[in-house]
Amino acid sequence: MDLAKITKFADHLAEAERSGRGVEPLTALDPNLTTEEAYRVQLHTIERKVKAGDVVVGKKIGLTSLAMQTLLGVDQPDYGHLLSGMAVENGGEIPFQRVIQPKVEGEIAFVLKRDLQGPRLTASDVLQATDYLLPALEIVDSRIADWKIKLQDTIADNASSGLYVLGGRPVKPDQIDLALAGMVLYKNGELVNTGVGAAALGNPANCVAWLANKLFEFGITLKAGEVILSGALSAAVNAAPGDCFSARIAHLGEVGVRFHV
Repeated sequence: MDLAKITKFADHLAEAERSGRGVEPLTALDPNLTTEEAYRVQLHTIERKVKAGDVVVGKKIGLTSLAMQTLLGVDQPDYGHLLSGMAVENGGEIPFQRVIQPKVEGEIAFVLKRDLQGPRLTASDVLQATDYLLPALEIVDSRIADWKIKLQDTIADNASSGLYVLGGRPVKPDQIDLALAGMVLYKNGELVNTGVGAAALGNPANCVAWLANKLFEFGITLKAGEVILSGALSAAVNAAPGDCFSARIAHLGEVGVRFHV
């Protein structure tokens, strides 16, 4: 794919952000779009945002559950970038005009104390490079109308990233069994989802190892200080104006956010 086409697709997704309305899937515009080309569109968009003053502060991993992989007909996760402008304060409010069609997921966030560079990294390597863990809410969002996405669409769209919230208190990785860590997600005070660390590729640390190894293909290293959202521990839940969400993860604490009417 040449630069002109990458730019065209990036412009297409940027129009959704400007208008607040979803656009036609990229795979409808080009049914032959490959995952590699989709990542090039994502990287082009991130480069634009960094040039405009935003800062890459971490990464997110998507499609870590078997259910989501089956839904999109894939056998591996995908990833996107976290930017400084995507962070929301724990307990804060999100003006609904900042999002298009948001869904909320509960996750475990890793904060690195040293760089992680693939290939052939393991979960053990990840834990040794992790400074601490936090509970997180990821607000996934799609620039594609009605979430009618294929794998290439979500990859190009920065893995359907929207916003994220970090909460709780820092916990060292040797103080928790990540695979057994239970999560409960509440919407407007009612329990809507439960999950466990093992839902994310058997262990959230496996997800971060996959990410570091995948990024090696693009010459990218996970940097000390970066936040890594390791993948949803249960299904995403639709959000509407006025909705409040909170998640509690065993041994990590609680995180919450509200969507402003």
